[in-house]
Amino acid sequence: MNAHDHARSQASAYLEQLKDLIRIPSISTDPERKGDIRRAAEWLADDLRCIGFERVEIKPTAGHPVVYAEWLGAGEGAPTVLVYGHYDVQPAEIEAGWDSDPFEPVERDGFLYARGASDDKGQVFAHVKAAESLLAAGRPPVNLKLVIEGEEEIGSPHLSAFVGENQDLLKADVCVISDSGMPKINEPAIVYALRGLVYVELEVFGPARDLHSGQYGGTVHNPAQALAEIIAQLHKPDGSVAVPGFYDDVLPLSDEERAELAKKPWDEADWRRTTGAPMPWGEASYALHERVGARPTLEINGLVSGFYGPGQKTVLPAKALAKISCRLVANQNPTRIYELIRDYVARITPPTVRSEVRLLQTGEAAYVDRHTEAMQAAIRAYEQGWGSKPVFMREGGSIPIVADFQHKLNLPVILMGFGLNDDGAHGPNERFNIEMFHRGVQTAIYFYEAIAGR
Repeated sequence: MNAHDHARSQASAYLEQLKDLIRIPSISTDPERKGDIRRAAEWLADDLRCIGFERVEIKPTAGHPVVYAEWLGAGEGAPTVLVYGHYDVQPAEIEAGWDSDPFEPVERDGFLYARGASDDKGQVFAHVKAAESLLAAGRPPVNLKLVIEGEEEIGSPHLSAFVGENQDLLKADVCVISDSGMPKINEPAIVYALRGLVYVELEVFGPARDLHSGQYGGTVHNPAQALAEIIAQLHKPDGSVAVPGFYDDVLPLSDEERAELAKKPWDEADWRRTTGAPMPWGEASYALHERVGARPTLEINGLVSGFYGPGQKTVLPAKALAKISCRLVANQNPTRIYELIRDYVARITPPTVRSEVRLLQTGEAAYVDRHTEAMQAAIRAYEQGWGSKPVFMREGGSIPIVADFQHKLNLPVILMGFGLNDDGAHGPNERFNIEMFHRGVQTAIYFYEAIAGR
């Protein structure tokens, strides 16, 4: 029995195993779930040992551990594939709008509903089960190394150091990541660009303490008002970012890229249904899908100042704060963007208040060459596993570790998503299409075979 037949024969068992993994509430943001994080890592390690990986370790970091596994028996000259994924998940409580217990998987209408079903337990588990099928059928055609971390949902704060300290251990010929989606089940897509991130706090300070608005109103520049005035100057009327130099390093879209991306445009009617917003906003010279994947942004994520409880309190607040994030595209340096924002805010801050911009987090954008041999192998794998040729897409989100794999390990990275864009990752009623899970197992096997030249 070959690997594909073995995977088909074990499809039900693989799905039940996935459910067992999902039942572990491995929420990396919650300190009280540290034991569950460890339990999820141990569950994966035990499964990897059981299916035949020669070396399996739970490697400690300064935060949550990394599960590392390898099988290097493919023979002389065989390529090595590094698989990355994460076993941690976002918080989930039934009170947040779930129709069922988020950590008790439920099958409904062909989907598996549970936290982490799509992001990323289901997708990375497809690779684990692909490896199991290959090992059960004989000798896999490639060497395999797996890195499954427990901190992706908190920005992978310790994984970059782990990669830097273990470059020899992680040496490979290609890295594959399944942590993304496609528009529809029968329309496979390969993401070749991910945006980077800069996250800052902008705080405006006025008087030394909160003041009575009757006694001091009209003489003190209200920090909440000053913050609003500063924020209003961060964008131009056309929706573009007003920070000088913000676009200096942005690589323009080529005609070839625009034509490729246009194969899967974001229909405005669908956009309205998805967002619930009355109409689109942003740079009109770029299509909706181009604004999301190919253009950088500056977004206000939160505002707080003064009194906001029930009733009334006539107060002039002493300070006001905004949370701001920028999604960056390839070739933009996150540190430089932070410095440009910091300096611009300093220039436009009126002398009646004081402002401070604090850097909280950065992450590099990633861009994948669409013309490599590894990419051609991924295209062939989708054609065999999905029955149709994938299109290329740019993704608006971020996976910061991609840039580390590219720069520190000098690896081509393939973003081979098995989910759907509307799986509801991070939200209530997250789901994973069960048929796509099984297709993902088959496609991963085809990819390993294609990388080996079979």
